[in-house]
Amino acid sequence: MVLGDNSVTHKVAPGSKVQVRRAALASAVGTTIEWYDFFLYNTAAALVFPHLFFPASSAYAGAMQSFATYAVGFAARPVGAAIFGHWGDRIGRKATLIVTLLLMGISSGVVGMLPGTSAIGVAAPLILVLLRLVQGIAIGGEWSGSVLLAMEWGDQRKRGLLGSFAQIGVPVGLVLGTGGMTLLSATLSPDAFDSWGWRIPFLLSLVLVGVGLVIRLKILETPMFAKLVENRQTARTPVLDAIRHHWREILLSAGVRFSEQMPFYLFTSYVLIYVVSRHEFSKTFVLNAVLVGAACELALIPLFSSLSDTFGRKRVYLCGAVLTGVIAFPYFTILAHGSHALVFVAVVVSFVPHALQYGPQAALIGESFPTHLRYGGAGLGYQLASVFAGGPAPLLATWLLHQTGTPYAISGYIILSAVVSVLCVIFLKDRSKSDIDDASIYQRT
Repeated sequence: MVLGDNSVTHKVAPGSKVQVRRAALASAVGTTIEWYDFFLYNTAAALVFPHLFFPASSAYAGAMQSFATYAVGFAARPVGAAIFGHWGDRIGRKATLIVTLLLMGISSGVVGMLPGTSAIGVAAPLILVLLRLVQGIAIGGEWSGSVLLAMEWGDQRKRGLLGSFAQIGVPVGLVLGTGGMTLLSATLSPDAFDSWGWRIPFLLSLVLVGVGLVIRLKILETPMFAKLVENRQTARTPVLDAIRHHWREILLSAGVRFSEQMPFYLFTSYVLIYVVSRHEFSKTFVLNAVLVGAACELALIPLFSSLSDTFGRKRVYLCGAVLTGVIAFPYFTILAHGSHALVFVAVVVSFVPHALQYGPQAALIGESFPTHLRYGGAGLGYQLASVFAGGPAPLLATWLLHQTGTPYAISGYIILSAVVSVLCVIFLKDRSKSDIDDASIYQRT
């Protein structure tokens, strides 16, 4: 690695290629399982939980209460990022990722066995909230570790592409989770699906966790972190140090996510309620559209991530943020007045600006922090957006539509998120061509 001009010249040694492949696989499989569980909850929150856990409420109140439990998981994410960020920068990426996988899988399995309010009363929604908190903590610690596992192992000239292996877990998890719900809702009667059918995908997560553990136990620690341990350069309080010395990067990292995360949860979760109630389209129709959009994103995420290695993270990311704002009004116009075909196309196309941002995002945020503070710093920046962008999105969208009577209020909400992200991307430094193993590039000048 040549450090004189801080440019990336490092290639992977032949003996390390097996570990690179294992790290990439472990990153993708692990996040797939985590997001599979997370999206199962999102879909169930829109389709099942309102009448199962809040049966005495009106349709509007039930949706609000269901999405409130949904938001709780997002609020817990920064807590998970801080907890696992500390240990990820102290003892390593591998050990923490095993714990997050176990937490997510077990909590999801319990959700699948949880009786409704009619059976155990108010304890049911309270336990549901507690399990959602555990999920949020697990996913909060998962993301940065998975990204670094792949990004710190491979060819540093391809960090964007390598980091995207963790990002692929989102559409794969969405395809598996939503696909499972779609299949069950299409093959079972409405009563059967609402009573027990929705539980099956949650219980299957226990099997997936076993597969993920086998893969993650076979990987080694990343070379960058192993060198820190060997030289005794790990931080004693990495999360506090990241906040103290890199608070600007943490806040900007959170800000760049607004136009990616907030609209995404409207496009994948809130849309299920809006389209079904507006047009009386079937649940299966909307789930199928989301499923196709997620499948398209499987190809788009690595494509746009690879382009960011060539053209820079910020250029690709800005294209996605701007496009998100551009489609905000046309999207809800089609959802409100379009035919089956147009609504289907709109739902699928909404995944394109998300992929433009989500693909390069892993490297863009990860590269903003030095190796000894990267797990905690990147995790805090990434997950802080969950509190203000992703978590409240379906809740605020439901409220905006109820208060204004027009979906265009939600379009304005999306445009606001795009403006925030564009400004934050402009001010966040692009290190896509720098040697991120050189601590000197993070010093203030």
